Amino acid sequence: QVQLVESGGGSVQAGGSLRLSCAASGYRFRVGCSRWFRQAPGKEREGVATIPGEHWPPSYADSVKGRFVISLDNAKNTLFLQMNSLKPEDTAIYYCAAGPQCSDYWGQGTQVTVSS
Repeated sequence: QVQLVESGGGSVQAGGSLRLSCAASGYRFRVGCSRWFRQAPGKEREGVATIPGEHWPPSYADSVKGRFVISLDNAKNTLFLQMNSLKPEDTAIYYCAAGPQCSDYWGQGTQVTVSS
């Protein structure tokens, strides 16, 4: 019944920006943990940005800190990932995930490709 759907991926040049969106049905982001993951070819899946709870501050992986911003629009029940100063190493499939353990529900993923 719970569905998460990502959008906003695409191809950009190094230094560019993208904003990813994750819309949920059957689940309210504000009741639990929300997280963006990414997985690049030949690399393990990594969490890049997290909102642990409604009143907890966001956290970021060192690789994206200062460049990415996670946010939640409760009125629209949509999770966002603003990605700035993109690098080729940011190329990956990006997934949103959420739930009590921050990984109970998953989206299908959206491809982000950064060229140099």
